[in-house]
Amino acid sequence: MEEKLIQRLESAVVRLEALSVGLRSTSSPANVVDAPLDPAISAYDDLMAQFVGRVFAAAEKIGGKVLEVTKVLQEAFSAQKELLIKVKQIQKPDLAGLAEFLKPLNEVIMKANALTEGKRSDFFNHLKTAADSLTALAWIAYSGKDCGMSLPIAHVEESWQMAEFYSNKILVQYKNKDPNHVEWAKAMKELYLPGLRDYVKSFYPLGPVWCPTGKPTVSVPASAPSNAHPPSAPAPPPPPPASLFSSESSGSSSRPKEGMAAVFQEISSGKSVTAGLRKVTGDMKTKNRTDRTGVVGTSEKEARTSSPSFSKVGPPKLELQMGRKWVVENQIGKKNLVIDDCDAKQSVYIFGCKDSVLQIQGKVNNITIDKCMKMGIVFTDVVAACEIVNCNGVEVQCQGSAPTVSVDNTTGCQLYLSTDSLEASITTAKSSEINVLVPGAKHDSDWVEHALPQQFVHAFKDGHFITTPVSHSGG
Repeated sequence: MEEKLIQRLESAVVRLEALSVGLRSTSSPANVVDAPLDPAISAYDDLMAQFVGRVFAAAEKIGGKVLEVTKVLQEAFSAQKELLIKVKQIQKPDLAGLAEFLKPLNEVIMKANALTEGKRSDFFNHLKTAADSLTALAWIAYSGKDCGMSLPIAHVEESWQMAEFYSNKILVQYKNKDPNHVEWAKAMKELYLPGLRDYVKSFYPLGPVWCPTGKPTVSVPASAPSNAHPPSAPAPPPPPPASLFSSESSGSSSRPKEGMAAVFQEISSGKSVTAGLRKVTGDMKTKNRTDRTGVVGTSEKEARTSSPSFSKVGPPKLELQMGRKWVVENQIGKKNLVIDDCDAKQSVYIFGCKDSVLQIQGKVNNITIDKCMKMGIVFTDVVAACEIVNCNGVEVQCQGSAPTVSVDNTTGCQLYLSTDSLEASITTAKSSEINVLVPGAKHDSDWVEHALPQQFVHAFKDGHFITTPVSHSGG
């Protein structure tokens, strides 16, 4: 009796094995059914369940715009999963094909950046944290050391640095007010560090691994509006990163790009302004962005958004991305940079520049100056704020109005205010040697310099601390 039962079980096992082999033989190598069995895909599912799930759980408790942008973030990670599955089914595409391949992810990132536009929300820092962080997903566009991007692991880390500026604001704002917002900000950081970083480190340290025996990819069809970019996209071997962009401001955004820049142009080819994708934003990072449309950044811009620090300078950039964000990156020794075709809906992201001068002629929504050294910026009007972050020895002059100026983690900043901007709110944190110069009493008077205090005395009186700036006497 037992022997017959064992025989029946063995027979059933044989039939199941045969059925399994039959299914595999009748399905194409690119069948998505097998994809989830791949360790890299399974690990990505775990990443989403653990880290994205934690962010989403916190967002549900907050609701509103925070939940909305978190759903878009979740959608972006899901889109990247689909791309990772597809990577294992197709051959490595050319530049135009890569642009088409990245479009689904780019579109979601654009959606996230769109939430940061328009009237400033009470949860603007949450929206920017999520939108800017998505430039990290551009690691999948890495195609080699000459593509103009940092290695995938470094790209993820650098991209988060941009988003962390806004994440830290959330932690400060809600530290003693609402633990749900604090949890959301902390969960966002852990999603990328260590979450996505460790995932990329384990499975794709040198970028995506395409299937050499898979289906060949097809370049972007001519039907897709290409705004005269096609000539640049098909260009075979890209030149050295430094030649990807000219430092001239006018017309730079409309010039054909090569290498990864061409990829981003193709991705955004449907727009009237064919600037590249977010590098980072990219709001990129762009950082940038409008990049804001960091989306763009997703593919490549985003990748750049996370632009390198001075230790490894990336290609210089001065371009309008997705029609919403001016990105000025890695400009060294350029004294005549000019942005003269801007409007109040656009933002300007200046990153990694040194020994250069930029003039912004016109009203823009926001200006961010990040990781710049010995940089001079002259702007007319800003609608929201001028933010100076992680800089050293910069000079910023407002010729019109600016409601808010923030200086964070910066050493040496000369801020020149015009008569119309004297009521600006100036916030400083972790900064030193901050001097504000204002016009004299008369039209032809010299500028009057005021040093903002960087040292404070805290005294406990009547049940609470009283904080006063340290004053120094002497000539």
